[in-house]
Amino acid sequence: MEKVVVAYSGGLDTSYCVKYLIHEKGLEVHTILVNTGGFSEEELIQTEKRAYELGSSSHINKTILNEFYQKAIKYLIFGNVLKNNTYPLSVSAERIFQAIEVINYAKKVGAKYIAHGSTGAGNDQIRFDVIFQTLAPEIEIITPIRDLKLSRQEEVEFLKKHEVDYSWEKAQYSINKGIWGTSVGGKETLTSNNSLPEDAYPSQLKKKKEETIILNFEKGELVGLDGIKDSPVKNIQKLEELASAFAIGRDIHVGDTIIGIKGRVGFEAAAPLVIIKAHHLLEKHVLTKWQQYWKEQLANWYGMLLHEGNYLDPVMRNIEVFLDDSQKSVTGDVIVNLKPYHFTLEGIESEFDMMKSDFGQYGEMNNSWTSDDAKGFIKIYGNANKIYHNVNSSES
Repeated sequence: MEKVVVAYSGGLDTSYCVKYLIHEKGLEVHTILVNTGGFSEEELIQTEKRAYELGSSSHINKTILNEFYQKAIKYLIFGNVLKNNTYPLSVSAERIFQAIEVINYAKKVGAKYIAHGSTGAGNDQIRFDVIFQTLAPEIEIITPIRDLKLSRQEEVEFLKKHEVDYSWEKAQYSINKGIWGTSVGGKETLTSNNSLPEDAYPSQLKKKKEETIILNFEKGELVGLDGIKDSPVKNIQKLEELASAFAIGRDIHVGDTIIGIKGRVGFEAAAPLVIIKAHHLLEKHVLTKWQQYWKEQLANWYGMLLHEGNYLDPVMRNIEVFLDDSQKSVTGDVIVNLKPYHFTLEGIESEFDMMKSDFGQYGEMNNSWTSDDAKGFIKIYGNANKIYHNVNSSES
């Protein structure tokens, strides 16, 4: 029998794919779940059990938190990337690296085919297919849900026909969880005017008394919380647990899908938003004006290309080199106050803080130039404006 590898999550769509590929296509199915922070150990065990019950010949759970951090999250922090100034690319960034792991597994087992459960209406189909086609053009892609345009009920009935009768009760809200945030979709996000209700968000308000924490950065990476050092991945997880108890990080992202339609999705990303905003504040103190300007331009492109599945374009590696180099002096502590539903940045401490220079203090006394120096500079600085208005005086 020819082999097919299914990018498996344990949900209805990918469960359908397993049964369909076995019974309708006569293929030997192998499944892989790529965990980017959305599954507990117990959930991973149960998902593996279900895969075998469905008929998978082999199944692996591949947790890639460290790889995902090193190859994506790190640069999203360095670039302060928020899609449309709102969304920290929670799910869109994950899909790229899930696709890469699926391809690696397909090559390992010698699969002729690869399958995923995306529909034809969203971004994920493009992210998966572009990675698959680039890294393994010889492996054919099968997408039953997209190709057959199946309804949820049709999938359930097919599975029941093949004696699979799990509870497929449709949740009111669609939740996709990962280390860099959780997306929340529901009936409200299909409108342009309705907000998600409180109970739609997985993390509920548990703390009401304000807390102050200190984020410790070294060369742009979050290396500690309140002076306690740990790996960046562990620190993100700790901060998420702490900040989500205040129901911080909720918002709704509105954007343009790759296929050209507008999309709206809710999300909660407590740690990502706190980290990005804190990191950005630290950069304002330690980077020059032009470093900040060009970082913003390049990081915006980096985020867009990653969001749209272009991670393998070599320009991404070029931008990463710039982002890495820009972080040499981004070391210091950022003081953050956590409150119900929001947070405030109190300030920073860094040996590279350029507010501490000996040249002068903003709005106060200068130390390195005279009043005549200032007047001469201003006179020359204004030359371009004066020349224009002198030549074009008839326009006024």
